Amino acid sequence: MSEMKEKILSVIEKNSKISIRDLAIVLGEKEEDVAKAIAEMEADDTICGYHTIINWEKTNRERIVALIEVKVTPQRISGFDHLAERIYKFPEVDSVYLMSGAFDFCIMLEGKTLREVSRFVSEKLSTLESVTSTSTHFVLKKYKEHGTEMIPDKKAERQLITP
Repeated sequence: MSEMKEKILSVIEKNSKISIRDLAIVLGEKEEDVAKAIAEMEADDTICGYHTIINWEKTNRERIVALIEVKVTPQRISGFDHLAERIYKFPEVDSVYLMSGAFDFCIMLEGKTLREVSRFVSEKLSTLESVTSTSTHFVLKKYKEHGTEMIPDKKAERQLITP
């Protein structure tokens, strides 16, 4: 991968909303070259999508975020890949990661209620033939997501010092 493409990825990972014009200025490259590089990376799935980070606590939308650790028995020919695909095809699932350590997969998903998440785990995930156990954790508060702080900077509080 070219150095320019690496630089483009570094910038747009932090700010996918930056215009091609501004990106070209930041990188000291021609707009046409930047646009072509981005199109190539989108075509070869280096760039898989663009996302907006939203602090849902500032809205009226209620949602539960769960992290589910999953132990599985890998399948003979496909190893973990086939099972991972079955899991990430569920519409509730946001992310699936193959992990090292005590669990094989880490799954992130969102639901409207604890019951909805529980139902997914008990009726869909745990019933897959290779799944041997799960451990579900619920996110109580997000402080930082994808490098973005979710809590606004607090103003420095100073105490009045009197003699």
